Amino acid sequence: MMFDLTGRKAHSYTMDTMGEPLDDKMTSRSQGSKVSNGRIEKQQIGWSLGANDINPKSRLSNNGTTAGVPAKDRSSDMEMMKERFAKLLLGEDMSGGGKGVSSALALSNAITNLAASVFGEQHRLEPMSLERKARWRKETDWLLSVTDHIVEFVPSQQTSNGVHMEIMTTRQRNDLHMNIPALRKLDAMLIDYLDNFKDQNEFWYVSKDADEGKRKDDKWWLPTAKVPPSGLSDVSRKWLQFQKESVNQVLKAAMAINAQVLSEMQIPESYIESLPKNGRASLGDSLYRSITVEFFDPDQFLSTLDLSSEHKILDLKNRIEASIIIWKRKMNNKDSKSSWGSAVSLEKRELFEERAETILLLLKHRFPGIPQSSLDISKIQYNRDVGQSILESYSRILESLAYTVMSRIEDVLYADSLTQNPSMPPAPKRRPSFDAHSNMGKLDPGVEIEKLNTMTGLTSMTLSDFMGWQLDQGENDLKKDSTGSVDDILKDGDTKTMSKLGSVMTNMKVSYLDKLGGLRSPTARH
Repeated sequence: MMFDLTGRKAHSYTMDTMGEPLDDKMTSRSQGSKVSNGRIEKQQIGWSLGANDINPKSRLSNNGTTAGVPAKDRSSDMEMMKERFAKLLLGEDMSGGGKGVSSALALSNAITNLAASVFGEQHRLEPMSLERKARWRKETDWLLSVTDHIVEFVPSQQTSNGVHMEIMTTRQRNDLHMNIPALRKLDAMLIDYLDNFKDQNEFWYVSKDADEGKRKDDKWWLPTAKVPPSGLSDVSRKWLQFQKESVNQVLKAAMAINAQVLSEMQIPESYIESLPKNGRASLGDSLYRSITVEFFDPDQFLSTLDLSSEHKILDLKNRIEASIIIWKRKMNNKDSKSSWGSAVSLEKRELFEERAETILLLLKHRFPGIPQSSLDISKIQYNRDVGQSILESYSRILESLAYTVMSRIEDVLYADSLTQNPSMPPAPKRRPSFDAHSNMGKLDPGVEIEKLNTMTGLTSMTLSDFMGWQLDQGENDLKKDSTGSVDDILKDGDTKTMSKLGSVMTNMKVSYLDKLGGLRSPTARH
């Protein structure tokens, strides 16, 4: 399948699909009305609040129906929308007995399940069908419309009869006002990347039932990518690498937003109560000694561990996150006499916590598709903030789709490499990761979106477009620099690609409020 939630497995709310197994199982990882003039106003689904508007603006046509949609389809869409929102209101408890999940978790599950049903049938690098593309856009609009009614009060100036007054008006909550448009843009970009493969004819797929199509990895149900015996042409290979790096940048942006939202969710008490009382018990003696040595090298630390499977990576991530929470609580309660008190000095505790954070960052950079940790699952399950739940689930499914597209591109590049070097390691040993030479640090949404902005005009580039662009770039480079060419741009991956495609400022907080094609998106939220 095209949609790969590699390891994103939340135990209590897994969605099973009929027929072929998903690329990896799609799982959830996972109020209000507008108050005005002292009364609650009734609003229709599909209305959105403007940045400075007191009254809502309708996304729908004047007669209350979706503009441009045939009348016979409008009735069907309305019934489907009623069904969707009935399930959300019932918290997925169709008996109506009030035993359903929270609204936040119900919406998270709805977004996740929609993505699974739409992208779960896309096993190849090819454009989405028009029917599934239309369904995705329509139903995501329905689910995201909830965010139009999550508002906050802000001061505003009003003049009446020459008298200036400050009044409180409502607008969409700031985190949603900033992040939803950015995620919509990332969504559209990923679909455009899939559309780019409509003209290619240099690789194809062999059915999983064919003898030559049997994969030797754990994704046996996926078709096998094939290339000509002589391999891909030089321009096709460069174009695929360009697509990979472009999708990689979308992945980074989605990961940054998802990590930011998760970091703002409260840690449930049930998770706190499940933790051991000290970091040594959480990590185990061996890991604890390795982290608390006098001279610590995180790269060397990871090189000594067995990270050959997702299960082992996830176990390490769970232990590291638990130890970080324990050490932070000990530091916050250092003057109390509770069981969370610590006999270790504050300076050492801060040092250990900083080292553990560094290890987590390295894991996220090296294994961007690692499963959800116990902490993430617990936060999503017990979160009650509907806005945060929507942001988390939407960014997560985009992150997963981007990772899957990268994996499919790597399948083709791997098949091409086999024509040149048949002794390459088997597919299970390969997994997409960030460029090893990129700066290791927390992904900042503003910076990652700004990098995408430097690529504006190049994202929707088919192979034919790329060939023309390559010729144009070659001519320009010959005029400006006899040593520069498209070969230089695409030769060394992400670092050189991004430096050639545009200058990126990474030493400051970048505002991307006005960047995404006229859409609104965040500066830093802190």
